[in-house]
Amino acid sequence: MSDNNIPTPEERRRERQQSAAGGANSVMRAIFGIIMIIIYVGMGILLLINFFDWGGDWAWTRYVVGSVLVVYGFWRAYRQIKGID
Repeated sequence: MSDNNIPTPEERRRERQQSAAGGANSVMRAIFGIIMIIIYVGMGILLLINFFDWGGDWAWTRYVVGSVLVVYGFWRAYRQIKGID
């Protein structure tokens, strides 16, 4: 800042660039968060309905992993909505 506390044109330009970059960053973070929520919940549901046709002795793992993915997806959605992220 200059001596009389009035920002110079260069300082104002830098402030506008920083605020624009911050806005774009928060939008991209929100979009990425929503995509990840869809992936977690979707993959969990696909495992729970046996979309990948798992069988044998390890079939129980799809219930565990599917449940964990769905619960984590809802946890991420809650954090996204509340703005905790």
